[in-house]
Amino acid sequence: MRKRMLAIALAGLVVVGAAPPASARSARVDLDSVRGWNELALTAVRANRSTDADAARLYAMVNVAMYDAVNGLAGRHGRTPALVPGPGPRGADEQAATVAAAAAGLVALDPARAAGYDARLAADLARLPDAGAAASGAGWGRRVGESVVANRAGDGSTPVESQPAGAGPGVFRAAWSGAQYRNVRPFAVTDPVRFLPGPPPALGSVPYAAAFAEVAVLGNAALPAPDLLDTYQFWSLPAGSSQPPGEWLRIALSVAHDRRLPLAEQVRLTALLTMALADTTVVTVATKYTYRHWRPTTAIREADNDGNPVTAPDPAWTARAGSVGGTPEYVSGHSSYSGAGAAMLAGFFCDDAIPFTHATDSAPGGAARSYPGFAAAAAEAGRSRVYGGQHFEFSNQAGLSLGRGVSVEVLATKLLRRDGGAHFGTCPR
Repeated sequence: MRKRMLAIALAGLVVVGAAPPASARSARVDLDSVRGWNELALTAVRANRSTDADAARLYAMVNVAMYDAVNGLAGRHGRTPALVPGPGPRGADEQAATVAAAAAGLVALDPARAAGYDARLAADLARLPDAGAAASGAGWGRRVGESVVANRAGDGSTPVESQPAGAGPGVFRAAWSGAQYRNVRPFAVTDPVRFLPGPPPALGSVPYAAAFAEVAVLGNAALPAPDLLDTYQFWSLPAGSSQPPGEWLRIALSVAHDRRLPLAEQVRLTALLTMALADTTVVTVATKYTYRHWRPTTAIREADNDGNPVTAPDPAWTARAGSVGGTPEYVSGHSSYSGAGAAMLAGFFCDDAIPFTHATDSAPGGAARSYPGFAAAAAEAGRSRVYGGQHFEFSNQAGLSLGRGVSVEVLATKLLRRDGGAHFGTCPR
C-alpha cells in the first residue's frame, strides 16, 4: 500500500510539474536533507527507546542508503559504494534520491511512523523544481534504500541473545541481553576480532588496585561533587535518548552544517561515521562477552574476595550514577563510541582542533558545553563513566583505543575515490 501511495505521488509530481518555466527548472532548493532525515532517525531511536547497538545499526543503514543513492548518481566522479553500487539514472535529482533512500530505510526500520515518513517525503519532493528529475531520483533512492534493508536483513542482529548471570570474584553478576551483536556482520571493517583488546588488569595487580581506588572516590555517591555528577549526566544518554552513537552523529551534522559541506560530502561523512560506530558495537559487545568483568559497585562491595591486599571493601558503596550498570564492565561502550566518533571526525576533516558547542539529550538543564576539538569531547565522555562509578579507567582507555582503531580502518579503506585518492588531502593519516 505504501509503495502504491508513493508511486501515485511521484506520478503526480511528473504531471503537475511537467512543464515548469525555465526559471523554476534552474532554481536550486536546499532541502537540508541529510540533517533533516537524520533528525527523524534520531527521533525514532528516542521514541522506541532503542539500545545503543540497535541505534547504531539504524543510523548506519539510513546513512549508507543516502550515501549510495547520491554516489550512484555521480558517474565517473563517484567513489566506491558502501553497499549498493550504481549507476543510477542520468539526470536524476540527487536530493530526491537522498530523501527517498532515507525514507525507505526508516519505513522498514520504524514502521510505526511510516505515515509520517511518507508525508515528509512527499513534501520534500514537492519542493524540488524539476518534477521529472525528482521522480527519477526518488525512484532510484527508494531502490537503494530497500536494497540496503535487504542486505542487512540477515546480519545477525536478531534474534536477541543473552549471556547468563555470572558468579565469583571479577565476574559480572547479572544476565544481559544484546549479546548477539558480538557476531553481527560488520558494515566496513574486515575482521572485528582483531580490534578485541587484551584482558583487564588482574584483580590482584597494582594497576587494578589503582583504578579501584580512583573510582571508589570519584564515583562514590556519598561524596557530593556536583561538577562530576553534571559531567556524568551530560554524557549518560540512557534509554529514550539518541544513545551515544546518536550524539556523535549529531555533532557531525552540526559541524558539517557550520562548514557548509556539499551534499556529496555530507552523506560521505555520515556514512563513514555511522558505519564505524556500528562496527564499534560489534567489538564492544564481543569484548564484554569475552571478559565478563564486574562493575565497580560489585567490586568495591566485595573487595574482600578479590585477592588484592590493598583494596578495601565497602558493602554500602553506591555509584554516583545510582545504578550498577546493565552490561559487563570491560570495556566502556560510551568510551568506544566516543573514540570512534572523535577519530572519524578528526580524520575526515584532517583536523581535530575544530571547536564546537553541543548539548546532549541528557545534558542537565539542557545546557550546552563547548570543546576545542573532538578528542577533548571524547576524553570527557570517557571520564564521565568513572565519575558515575560505572567503569574503571582502564576500561575507559581500552574503549577509546578500540573505537579509534575501528575508525582508522574505515577511513583508510571505505568510500575512497576510484582513482585511488583518499579523503581530504593526505588523510587518513
